[in-house]
Amino acid sequence: MRCVHQKIPPRDNKLNKFLTKKISDLETDKREVVGVFGKTGAGKSSLINAVIGVKNLLPSGNVRACTSVMIKVEANMQNSKYEANIEFITKEELKDELWFSKNFLGDDADQESDEKDDDDCRDIVEKLSALYGEDWENKSPDDLMNDKYFKEIPEFLFSKGKILTVETAKELSAKLVKYTRSDPKDGEGEDIKRWYWPLVKCVTIRVPNNDLLKHVTLVDLPGNGDRNKSRDKMWKTLVGSCSTVWIVTEVNRAASEPEPWEILKSASSFMGNAGQCENIHFICTKSDQIEDSEDHSAADVRALILKTNDRAKKEVREEFSKLKEVKKHFSDESFKVFTVSSTEFLKQKHLNREDTEIPKLQEFLQDLNDCHSETLNYVSGARGILSLIQGASCRGGADIKTAVSTVLQQKMRNELDKVRKPMKEIYLAFETCLSGGVDKSKSSCEKVLKSVIHPNKKGGAFHKTLKFIVQHDGIYKKPKKGKQTNLNMKLSSCLTESIDEIFKKTFPNEGECGPFNGVLNSFSLDTKMMKEKTEYKDVELQLRFLSTEEKKIKTKLNKIIRERKKTIYSSLTTTIETNMQECYDEAKQIKGHGTLSKMRETIVKHVLGLKDVMFQKAKDVMLKQLDDLMSDILNNLDKTMQESIELSLKTDGVSIPDVTLELVMVKNHYKELQGSSDQEPLICAGPPSPAAAQLTTN
Repeated sequence: MRCVHQKIPPRDNKLNKFLTKKISDLETDKREVVGVFGKTGAGKSSLINAVIGVKNLLPSGNVRACTSVMIKVEANMQNSKYEANIEFITKEELKDELWFSKNFLGDDADQESDEKDDDDCRDIVEKLSALYGEDWENKSPDDLMNDKYFKEIPEFLFSKGKILTVETAKELSAKLVKYTRSDPKDGEGEDIKRWYWPLVKCVTIRVPNNDLLKHVTLVDLPGNGDRNKSRDKMWKTLVGSCSTVWIVTEVNRAASEPEPWEILKSASSFMGNAGQCENIHFICTKSDQIEDSEDHSAADVRALILKTNDRAKKEVREEFSKLKEVKKHFSDESFKVFTVSSTEFLKQKHLNREDTEIPKLQEFLQDLNDCHSETLNYVSGARGILSLIQGASCRGGADIKTAVSTVLQQKMRNELDKVRKPMKEIYLAFETCLSGGVDKSKSSCEKVLKSVIHPNKKGGAFHKTLKFIVQHDGIYKKPKKGKQTNLNMKLSSCLTESIDEIFKKTFPNEGECGPFNGVLNSFSLDTKMMKEKTEYKDVELQLRFLSTEEKKIKTKLNKIIRERKKTIYSSLTTTIETNMQECYDEAKQIKGHGTLSKMRETIVKHVLGLKDVMFQKAKDVMLKQLDDLMSDILNNLDKTMQESIELSLKTDGVSIPDVTLELVMVKNHYKELQGSSDQEPLICAGPPSPAAAQLTTN
């Protein structure tokens, strides 16, 4: 196609410009993101190592995983090295965190008891100690920003990423420990003096020669966002881009362990209506571990393992069926349970499938690679473009071109009406649902506020919690358990609940129906049917191009919808966040005696004063974004297909090159990829070109 691009004369006419753009726009890649959740010790690292078949890639065992660093694992398509790209938070973000941390630890105002040992304090102390050792307690935030503390990572000072390149997975794992793990008391990291995970936002690991990662990225994710704004934003973006999520926990407590279910509940809206997740895989690890196994024969042990695994699967499915909030976003069909033994699989790759379901997960990843083959997408697009070039280069057939153009123009108008009418009905349905959500939000906002800023807690513990909520603009994340309180989401909850059902139906992640009740996917000019009719034989190549263009524009629009629907769904909370920012900024300035009461009073006064405006504005913003999306879809569909019809049927290619040989080559590639050995004859109105005549002779 590069050669074809070069053969198109650089003349200033519509068709040549059109063809040049179409060749440049040919899509070559699409990546699927698989998010991996699970608490430390559940076996996430071992699972990823086992599935991709690289034993020592992610460290596991003695070194405790850091709960805030996101790790992406993908293929290295450039060379045979193991690489890691470490992305840091900004210096400004670190300075803000240092100021808040020092003030938080030193502020005892309004506390009924000394709370220096609470979880939040311990979390801050652990983070500062990891980064600075013991050299932080008597220093100011400005002192702690001194360049001397970052000599080993000058990339942080210059706002650049740090790149590590080594020959083996084991070497890379050893180098990454200080950037992705917490300080252990003994074991692998005992000689490391400074740990840089508090500065790290994300690490991208690239593995050479790995087919399972060719079009798939595995992401090891924290359970529920982060206190740091940029890390939290990246977390939401990554969770929203996951087509599949793996929830990892140990098999012996799979159904009863609260943390994995809490992760699923808290992230479900980001994965579902605000995301694009189609599959939830609940993965039970360490499935080969049976107590008192020495007292049984090998056959008995294996039978016990299979029985335990079957029971765990049943209990997990039963637990999932109880999650009403999650079921708003996901059906039972999207939920699957696997039992795996990562350690045994890495030791013995010849294990039966019944012993561990790692091979099933590998098959799933392979299917993700296969169903999004960039080769077939590229060849299909190239076939359509070459068909247009060849059709335009053929002389004659002006009358039939005009007639077909007229038929397609009328068909176009009819099909657009079929899309427009259901969209209008959907808009009105959203408007009705949101109106109810606004009324409910107004009547319940005081109760919501009380549940968050007047909980049944006493003393300094809640004083510190409220300070976190104010300092982090409405968000408080518990340091160890990972559970997050988001005041903005609480305030917008009635609005989101009012449209959850219709949103899922309008923008489904699962199934074949497609967005807007399938009306976009149903759009068709019936060019395939026309191509089969004898009277349209002279424009068969042009019709083939239009068929390809129709498929491409629908694919493109579905991608646009998939991305913008995330913004539309999140807009309800985003609008509340924007309206709440003023009171957070005001509350941050409150100091001294009575801080807790004054902070509460500031927030309550702000919300009650704005409730008649804030929730209505959130509704209006969502409806505006929805209307804009619908208009863009219709306009894009109309403009793209109108231009394609005009330039394929109303233009003779006076300066168009002969691409007979290229078209035959691409047709053969296309049929090979489709699993067909049939050869299509060349079609051209008028005498064949010299190249075609030579090809026919051969």
